[in-house]
Amino acid sequence: MINYEQVAVWSYVLSAVLFVAVMIVIWIKWIQPAVLAAQANNNKQIAEAERHRDEAKAALEALRLEIGGAERDAQLIRDRANSQGKHESEATIAEAKQAGERALRNAAGELERARAAAREQLREELLDKALASARAEATKRVDGTVNAKLVNRFVSSLTTEADRG
Repeated sequence: MINYEQVAVWSYVLSAVLFVAVMIVIWIKWIQPAVLAAQANNNKQIAEAERHRDEAKAALEALRLEIGGAERDAQLIRDRANSQGKHESEATIAEAKQAGERALRNAAGELERARAAAREQLREELLDKALASARAEATKRVDGTVNAKLVNRFVSSLTTEADRG
């Protein structure tokens, strides 16, 4: 006789085995390839990210080297600018000093010429005043007879000079 209980148990066992077998087939046929593809895709993304990271590190190092070179260039430019500025400053100061000394010499010459002109003008004024004073004094002291004697003496000195020459 058939034992229905055993058939039911074996039916559960068989359905469980079939379920597991179907699940294994589904896993192998559809789920595992999707998981492997996702894993491969993730591995590829990770490899790509690592490659980008390595490229970024290399670019960062190259930029650091360029920054170092740029800093050296900037320092050289600053040094050159300071040197050139100092040289131009010294040249400008020397040029200004020469111009100042030249202006001072010119001013000294002008001062000497002004002094000479002032002396000459003073001499002329003194001579004019002395002559005016002498004329006034001579007019007071010399009358017609003294004047005639002076003129005769002058004329006779001219004739003796003409005789000698």
